[in-house]
Amino acid sequence: MTTTPKGFHAGTHRLHAPEATIERVRSLLPVMGITRVANVTGLDTLGIPVVMVIRPNARSLSVSQGKGATLAAARASGLMEAIELYHAEHLTLPLKLATFNELRFTHRMVDVMGLPALSVSRFDGHFRTLWTEGRNLFDGAPTWVPYEMVHMDFTLPLPSGSGSFLMSSSGLASGNHPLEAVNHALCELIERDAATLFRCSSQEARDRRRVDLSTVDDPGCQALLGQYARAGVELGVWDITSDVGVAAFSCTIVDGDPSPQRPIGPMGGMGCHPCRGVALSRALTEAAQSRLTLITGSREDVRHLTPHGPDAEFEAALRMRDRLRAEPGVHGFHSAPDMQTDTLEEDLTFLLERLRAVGLREAIAVDLTRPPFSIPVVRVIVPGLEPLNDIPGYVPGARARRRLSEHTP
Repeated sequence: MTTTPKGFHAGTHRLHAPEATIERVRSLLPVMGITRVANVTGLDTLGIPVVMVIRPNARSLSVSQGKGATLAAARASGLMEAIELYHAEHLTLPLKLATFNELRFTHRMVDVMGLPALSVSRFDGHFRTLWTEGRNLFDGAPTWVPYEMVHMDFTLPLPSGSGSFLMSSSGLASGNHPLEAVNHALCELIERDAATLFRCSSQEARDRRRVDLSTVDDPGCQALLGQYARAGVELGVWDITSDVGVAAFSCTIVDGDPSPQRPIGPMGGMGCHPCRGVALSRALTEAAQSRLTLITGSREDVRHLTPHGPDAEFEAALRMRDRLRAEPGVHGFHSAPDMQTDTLEEDLTFLLERLRAVGLREAIAVDLTRPPFSIPVVRVIVPGLEPLNDIPGYVPGARARRRLSEHTP
């Protein structure tokens, strides 16, 4: 059996170092409409590297963010996010326009009842919509999925039959190798399911999962925590790992001395990975990225637990600062699961085993790789996992409903 050893382990697990990834894609940037990669780290006080990747004619987000423990890692992160969006905006996959009932007797169809529902969904078994083919990672079987859950071309009018399922970038990933992309997509989907289930838990249950930062012994994470401390930023971390059993963390940051002249409300980040150190590193760097996304004004949908307006931002910052100081962490970092592997194949096997353990039997990967570029890009769909519950139109799925029922009188 062929194995693909990981060649880079600093803050993330990849086949190649960030510098090699950047060099590989550099010549393709003009073709994909990328005009600029801006280092915006210095606009904040944290010093955690963040970049913006600009695509003026994008069909979804025209600004992608990248973050990492080093500037090269941040650049690779931002470039690969922009590249995967480009691929999802310019799909050339074969499509079928048909109803679910027309296809289900002759095609293996995804479990549509497990897909993220939309509160104003138009879907039923007789609704004509577009479908495209993916592959079930559990058994390799070809499986057809709704096209609107694969593409990211949000130009209007939307394709025929749109409006049935939640559209987002969840499960869209790129990598140096197809398995690297698939593993990243699976981790993102597991992370978002974990975040929604955590938000559906009682306040008492959430408080018990706040991490005592003195128990964090991962060197890379310790360095990031030190940067936050030197910048005078209060930070709270919660272990949001779900029953799936893949380490996931959420963190919230806020200035220790908020300024009414420069109000920045609480911002957050999340991360998930078989290795708990990588999961926490992703959460810590994403929080820094969220702050800089707000500071640069590149997006207006990144505020975390914060109403709009300078006065509201300032008041929210004060409240969160006081809360973080008053509620110390009691949960040990080592309580989160940790799986250390040497190959991409081992990571995939572990992730699929964890999904199977909670009764999930489908993980559909749609290959978006384009031969002229040869950059692996996939969209992965896992029926049964919850999307983020703050997406407009979200409807709680079975897992969220069960969690909500646990603390409903």
